[in-house]
Parts: sequence; structure tokens; C-alpha cells
Amino acid sequence: MKDIKEAISSQKNKDIEVEDELIAKEPENRQRRFATSRGREGRGDRADQQPDEFDQKIIDIARVTRVMAGGKRMRFRACVAIGDHKGRVAIGLAKGLDVTMAVNKAVNKAKKNLITVPIVNGTIPHEVRQKSDAALIILKPASQGKGIIAGSVVRIILELAGLHNVTSKMLGSHNKINNAKCTMKALQSLRKPVRQDKQDKVGDVSALKKTVRATAKA
Repeated sequence: MKDIKEAISSQKNKDIEVEDELIAKEPENRQRRFATSRGREGRGDRADQQPDEFDQKIIDIARVTRVMAGGKRMRFRACVAIGDHKGRVAIGLAKGLDVTMAVNKAVNKAKKNLITVPIVNGTIPHEVRQKSDAALIILKPASQGKGIIAGSVVRIILELAGLHNVTSKMLGSHNKINNAKCTMKALQSLRKPVRQDKQDKVGDVSALKKTVRATAKA
């Protein structure tokens, strides 16, 4: 009987020692599990993340309120411009429950409305005058080394488009969103320069038509 009691007590002591060891090692095991799970998540995130080809800049952020039957609903409105500095540029306007959501939605909208700007030696091919609502934007090509002479909103869009030498004038409205829309319309109205060989062909056809008309009159 005494042997049985001694065996039971010794077994209890062993169990207590094992529990003490497990308790002592618990922080270390927990840290290992956390590091392993974090490493897995990190690998997954690195695999999913892709470098974004577009640079983005926030033009305007405002808090807007809508009066509804149950009260006022507050949201945030963001206007964001994106571009790859290689001729592609766009703006997006969206609302969200917070600033981050509004900016992300605006970026996604902008990616669906990209335009390609013709660039000739770092500047625009010709002068353009564009009016949108109360805003009036004038863009003029500039010589090498002149830089971008423009206001804040126009400068942001021109830099994202990849232009380096442009002179601009902003008249009328001082609203950032209106000026951004007007600048985009001005860039969209630009036309690529005609190549010299095409100009020669057009000149030959015009000369031929004049000759035919003169012959017909004679």
C-alpha cells in the first residue's frame, strides 16, 4: 500500500515538473508560432504585391454632408491625379466613408479614364486654349530648360503626364476640381504633329488637284 502511494506521489511530481517545463517554454513556443505565421503572411503579401506603374497625387480632399430623413450623413470626397510620367495621365473623383476609401476609389476610377498626351521634346506640340464651366486654361509649348510654369493643380497634372517645359495660364474659376477637369480636357484636345513624309504626300496631292482644276478650266 505504501509503495502504491509513493508511486502515485512520484507520478504527480513528474506531472508537475512537465507542466512547469511547458509553462516555462510557452512564451518561446508562442513566439515561434507568431514568427512562423508572420513569415507565411509576409511571403504571401510579397507574392500578391505588384509595383504600381502609376504615381498618384491628391488634388483635393473635402468633407461633404448629405441631409437625409434620418439625419445628416457625412462622407469624404477625394480628387486624385495619377500618371506614369510617360504620357498617360488621368484624374478620378470619388466619395467614401473615410479618406482612405475615398482615395482608393478615386484612383480606381482614374485608371479607367486614362488619356495619352502627345509629347514632343518634353513639351506639348502646339498651343491649346480650353474652357470648362467657369475655368479657362491656356497651355503653350516652351523651349528646353524653361520648366513648367503653372499653378498647383495644373503643375501636378503636367508633371504626372511627363511634360517638362510648358507655360500655362489659369483664368476664371479657382476651384481645384474645375481646373483639373479643364486641364485634362486641354491635354485631351492636343493633336500629334504630322510627320514630314505625310506632309509631303498631302502637298503632292494638293498640287495635283490644282493642276487638274487648271486643266479643266482651260
